[in-house]
Amino acid sequence: MLDGLRTWYRRPSGGAEVLALMLPLVISTSSWTVMQFTDRVFLVWHSKDALAAALPAGMLGFTLACFPLGLASYVNTFVAQYHGAGRPRRIGLAIWQAVFLTLACSPLLLAPNWIARDIFAAFRHGPEILELEVVYFQAINFGSPAIILSAALSAFFTGRGKTRVVMVVDMAAAIVNVVLDYAWIFGVWGFPAWGVAGAAWATVVSLWGKTLVYLVLFLQPEARRVFGTLSGCRWDGPLMRRLLWFGLPSGVQMLIEVSGFTLLLFLLGQLGSLELAATSLAFNVNTLAFMPVYGAGIAASTLVGQRLGENRPDLAARATSTSFAIAAVYMAVFSLVYLLLPEQLLWLHERSNRGAEDFAALRDLTVVLLRFVAAYCLFDAMYTVFSGALKGAGDTRFIMWTAVVISSIAVGITWAGLRFADFGLLACWATITAWICSLGIVYWLRFLGGKWRTMRVIEPEIELEFDDADANAEPVPVAGECA
Repeated sequence: MLDGLRTWYRRPSGGAEVLALMLPLVISTSSWTVMQFTDRVFLVWHSKDALAAALPAGMLGFTLACFPLGLASYVNTFVAQYHGAGRPRRIGLAIWQAVFLTLACSPLLLAPNWIARDIFAAFRHGPEILELEVVYFQAINFGSPAIILSAALSAFFTGRGKTRVVMVVDMAAAIVNVVLDYAWIFGVWGFPAWGVAGAAWATVVSLWGKTLVYLVLFLQPEARRVFGTLSGCRWDGPLMRRLLWFGLPSGVQMLIEVSGFTLLLFLLGQLGSLELAATSLAFNVNTLAFMPVYGAGIAASTLVGQRLGENRPDLAARATSTSFAIAAVYMAVFSLVYLLLPEQLLWLHERSNRGAEDFAALRDLTVVLLRFVAAYCLFDAMYTVFSGALKGAGDTRFIMWTAVVISSIAVGITWAGLRFADFGLLACWATITAWICSLGIVYWLRFLGGKWRTMRVIEPEIELEFDDADANAEPVPVAGECA
């Protein structure tokens, strides 16, 4: 058995290679967990209503950014496949196409601020919650362009396997956010006590700071010389069409799934502030498990892209199975923690001098919801890793249609149950659990089918020309037409 584990660890696309790429991504994505977790810990200290308002308002802001985010971040697959195919001069050009798309979408991301009150009023939440939702949403929305820009720019590093850079930058942004959170929510160190608005603005400042750091690193002299990160700052029609062809379904998939989740949150808000706060708390606790697994999904997508760029689908399949094995073990541990030690996970949310008066009821209900989380944890890992692998190959249309069908069914059942069948909180959570499990199983079966092995997002044939801006640089491949 020990020899088998040693072989599994040392072989190409085995444990050592996957972990070397994955662990910095796990730490990086965990930094986002820290930002969100800290926001909500401080907010529950501030007031239960602030916690209840922050999750749906934040999710709505994220939902509106999902389509351009899914589209722009898909450039990671292009970077990975160009890197695997040994075409470094295409990488800077690809990143700039994603940046152009982000800049074009940014004004549209801020437009909903004008009708924020009408949006939240449509879901019939209580007046106290509604006011806090509007305040949080209008502030957090100014960070949406930064989320997308940083995702596009960080793909320059993740797609090439340079995940330690992403880890350091994201961790630094998380630390800044935590400090600003405390200062801006409670009014210390000369900051105003803005409560829920302070939590939002702390996140916005940290996001834009992170984006600026990525841009500076992207334009370093060595990157300009090898990858054309400055000379590539130009429109490339054929490459842009390829990014749209493969990235649009990825954006739609992200939009549909996150929209469905956000709609479920708003529907649950009709059950009452306690139910919405318990749901927010359960999801907040689960970010401790999910975001690292999200890092495993990015690792699987990157390795699949690199191996397919090398025309090694066998190693791509091995990298995916290795990523899933690691993610599954991790999630299994958290499932046991959710079942055996749920109250210990909630102690940070309770503070005697600032805790909500009915925290005992909130805690008890959250403990029940964490049992549902424990039930779908393994399927969440399955969904994240196998969908990431399929995206790394370019199988984005299947992912999109799967998301459309299954998410529509889940939201439809919840809406009909609340309207016509007197659904309670547990019935709604059962629907959420079935939704996640279904997605995981479908993506796993699609991966086993093997159609992804013949897919590529980069040009199968290229011509070479020299970039006038870099006469001494390597040849620059010219994009071919979309297949």
